[in-house]
Amino acid sequence: MTSLLVHNIGSLVTNDPALGDGPLGLLRDAAVVVDGGRVAWVGASADAPAADASHDAAGRAVIPGFVDSHAHLVFAGDRTAEFAARMGGQAYAAGGIRTTVAATRAASDEELAANLDRLVAEAARQGTTLIECKSGYGLTVDDEARALRLAHRVTDEVTYLGAHVVAPEYADDPAGYVDLVTGPMLDACAPHARWVDVFCERGAFDGDQARAILTAGMARGLTPRVHANQLGHGPGVQLAVELGAASADHCTHLTDADVDALANSDTVATLLPGAEFSTRAVYPDARRLLDAGATVALSTDCNPGSSFTTSVPFCIAVAVRDMRMTPDEAVWSATAGGARALRRTDVGVLTPGARADLVELDAPSHVHLAYRPGVPLVRTVWRAGEVVAGG
Repeated sequence: MTSLLVHNIGSLVTNDPALGDGPLGLLRDAAVVVDGGRVAWVGASADAPAADASHDAAGRAVIPGFVDSHAHLVFAGDRTAEFAARMGGQAYAAGGIRTTVAATRAASDEELAANLDRLVAEAARQGTTLIECKSGYGLTVDDEARALRLAHRVTDEVTYLGAHVVAPEYADDPAGYVDLVTGPMLDACAPHARWVDVFCERGAFDGDQARAILTAGMARGLTPRVHANQLGHGPGVQLAVELGAASADHCTHLTDADVDALANSDTVATLLPGAEFSTRAVYPDARRLLDAGATVALSTDCNPGSSFTTSVPFCIAVAVRDMRMTPDEAVWSATAGGARALRRTDVGVLTPGARADLVELDAPSHVHLAYRPGVPLVRTVWRAGEVVAGG
């Protein structure tokens, strides 16, 4: 690898307050030196050391790559009709997942891999340099294991979500399905995953079932994450905090006790505005969480049913417009916040030693991500110092 100097950066978000102004560690007229796939130096453009190659940002903004800590990318099929029905007034319910399960089971490995690769590339073009990927659309031992093997081709952040919904074969025996998820399915899936997740929600798994599934995964060395409190008030957030989950995801319907629990824990509240946008549901109140001191992440929840978007910039714009976040808070949550939700310290920041994941915007400031919604502002994307989009 040759070293690279990215210079003449009009506005650089480092997410390190020790390097610049405010929580974003903002630097003006800045430069970054990349060497060996890592950030080697950050500072004023006029003081930048020489490098083997250079890139002139021409006054544009540079931010850390987006860390999308919640996505469901291994699937087949299409749920356009379901979306159209919701837009016509039909309520969203968890049961639509079974439509995707049928299509995914019928698909070949090659078909699933091609769709996965397409979505990962699509996300990269919009600035995502690290993405988490869940299983959950197979719901058999073999189909869940192959989903995780495929996911591991594109990311180290792989999540076992056999507990997405009860498999159709077990519709009359949910306890039997929990036994499968915590037994033979876990045995087959644990070697391929870092995380264990459960959809703790009406129409999916209740608190007792979720606890059994998460603790079984923890006993196999997996760290918990929880789909929590999306469709209504429930035990998901409290369970996530109790078990030390890395994140409680959705967090749409929260009591004061839920907010306090998140604010006084290391569990990140991962908000997924694409789901509320696509289901016409009430948005999470990010302001309430932030003011209480909770750590907030923003992610896409990319999936074929309730949030079919890979665009973190879209989620930032919605969070600022409808969830009472400032542009600075939204950008931090989509970068450093996502890294916190994955318990990573090497991404989501641009500090010496961090992985060199940079996004150059065709704009003078990160604020334009919310200020110009729907406009393709991502110009160049580097992952570990290599251009993966634009350039």
